[in-house]
Amino acid sequence: MKKLMTMTRQFRDDENGAAMVEYTILLGIITVAVIATVVLVGGWVSTKWTNLYAAISGH
Repeated sequence: MKKLMTMTRQFRDDENGAAMVEYTILLGIITVAVIATVVLVGGWVSTKWTNLYAAISGH
């Protein structure tokens, strides 16, 4: 039981674990932002290509 309490105190006092959690959350936010940007820009580019094709082919 004493060993468990010691490990719990070490985990509580260790700031590396908290930093790792913060970096993981930040990485998740950045990943979501990048995916959203790619989807939005991809839709915009797709629309531009469709309009260009329609203009060139006369549709």
